[in-house]
Amino acid sequence: MTSYFGTVQRILRWPVKSLRGEELRRGHFDGRGLIGDRAYALVDERESHAGKVLTVRHRPEMLHWRAGYAGEPASLSGDDGRAPALTAPDGTVWEWDAPGLRGALTESLNTPLSLRAADGQHDRSMTVLVTFDRSLAALGEELGTPVEVERFRPNLHLDVDAPAFDEEDWEPGTVITVGGAELSIAGERTGPCVRCVVPSWDPLGRERRPELQKWLIAEHRNRFGVIMRVTRPGAVGPGDDVTVVPGPVPGERPAGPS
Repeated sequence: MTSYFGTVQRILRWPVKSLRGEELRRGHFDGRGLIGDRAYALVDERESHAGKVLTVRHRPEMLHWRAGYAGEPASLSGDDGRAPALTAPDGTVWEWDAPGLRGALTESLNTPLSLRAADGQHDRSMTVLVTFDRSLAALGEELGTPVEVERFRPNLHLDVDAPAFDEEDWEPGTVITVGGAELSIAGERTGPCVRCVVPSWDPLGRERRPELQKWLIAEHRNRFGVIMRVTRPGAVGPGDDVTVVPGPVPGERPAGPS
């Protein structure tokens, strides 16, 4: 059975869905994914969209705003009641419960909206998105210019000795041991990540690079990164050891007990 080895390069958290996020010195993972990730969202209140979560697909200007927590969760449970603060394009810092925040966001994004707090507001439920540095570097070489990992909004960016783009074919049963946590391709809505239009926008929402998604579609089946579930809770920090054991390839059955 093939195994790959490496280290954690970056831990990224996105407290408010579709806003810019923060880089962590240590992250805590449990059944919700990375604690505090996508735990808040902006809800579209236009008559034709009422109740739907507002995303970069609708308003790229959301990337002009940044969200972050003051300090780290107090425990692995993360249930300390802490909410993020949002930084506006002009540098104004708004607490999540500030009376004027909703109006400021509505004006900035030209969209009537409300604020919502709820764990696991991923498109693919409570999961973790993992990307790989060799694949990111290879994608940049293919396109002739570097690609920022923030475009893909991962939670973990890993430096492992797997061949570039090897993860495009990883199957259920793939396990990544990372720091004190374990992640697996297990259950519905996990596996290689099929990308939407969001990575075509630069991380600050200034300009779109449509050739990026066109290339992914043409050359990589529109896949980049892997969606996984936390199968063993734990803490993870940059530099922590990583072991990847890919699941069986299609048509190949795991060996029985010997």
